[in-house]
Amino acid sequence: MKDWKQIAVSPETPIRNVLAIIDQGALQIALVVDEDNRLLGTVTDGDVRRGILRGVELDKPASEVFNRNPVSASVDDPPESIHRLMKDRFARQVPVLDHERRIVRLEVMRVFAGDGELDYPVLLMAGGLGTRLKPLTDDCPKPLLKVGGRPVLETILKNFIEYGFWKFYISVNYKAKMIEEYFGDGSRWGVHIDYVREKERLGTAGALGLLPEGPKQTLLVMNGDLVTNVNFNHLLEFHRDQKVQATMCVGQYDFQVPYGVAEVRDNRLAALNEKPVQSFFVNAGIYLLEPEALDLVPQGLFYDMTDLLSDLLKSGREAAVFPLREYWLDIGQHSDLKRANGEYGERFE
Repeated sequence: MKDWKQIAVSPETPIRNVLAIIDQGALQIALVVDEDNRLLGTVTDGDVRRGILRGVELDKPASEVFNRNPVSASVDDPPESIHRLMKDRFARQVPVLDHERRIVRLEVMRVFAGDGELDYPVLLMAGGLGTRLKPLTDDCPKPLLKVGGRPVLETILKNFIEYGFWKFYISVNYKAKMIEEYFGDGSRWGVHIDYVREKERLGTAGALGLLPEGPKQTLLVMNGDLVTNVNFNHLLEFHRDQKVQATMCVGQYDFQVPYGVAEVRDNRLAALNEKPVQSFFVNAGIYLLEPEALDLVPQGLFYDMTDLLSDLLKSGREAAVFPLREYWLDIGQHSDLKRANGEYGERFE
């Protein structure tokens, strides 16, 4: 990259400003430097999300989240050595430094996820009854309810397509024929769609046991009633870097206690917090699963995604958490569906 200074920031730069550089640039990285352009570290989307999990707010400085030991190369290293380093360390970008650790240039891997079609399969869960949205769902399955003038499941599909995904499964049960007639084989969007037909409701993970063939690589699973603009490239990279069997996306949910909360120590009032706000990470209905994780799914039995994740942990395997900083909304209730339609133009157009 000729002008790497466009993505250079100081340690005091607010994380929110660093994110703007990461999101707007094709390189999706920021370089943290001192006043002499010596490399202090780097910031990626994953670094920020790990900071969010620790409770770091976006108005804090970059020094709260940046990687102080990034992959780097020396100006004396031959190109083939740098390229090998990038492949071995799965690094998209490698700063090349002089003997004083000043940045000379930024080497960039030219081919990575997002450059073209991705072979990762996607399973969209569209078999729910939509009970809370009655009477709207009496004659229409929830995934076909419109947000922004089109069915919410079509918006989900198109978001995946924009990132290069082309191989889809749609799990159907309630009013399955309507969904299958609308989406067909996917050729209308230039993709391939197969259907996983649940003869009876199997929960949010039971349909995994009905896939016609076991995925040979990472499988993305997403509920078919979500409105979100999550960056799927960032999600895949985060999952890969964590080296886990599963990753669950979470959204942040704040709840204000409507009373003054008493803090008590040894039968004495220690403090009184008036209507404090509690913050929680909640399941966002988007998952990444490695093929080995699917071995735990029972055949033909009701089985939720929470059951699968719990069984993974019980078996000694690990699951990561990916905090969403993008827009995310579950349209499971009338108020949420109305809100999604009101916010759609602002968020997606």
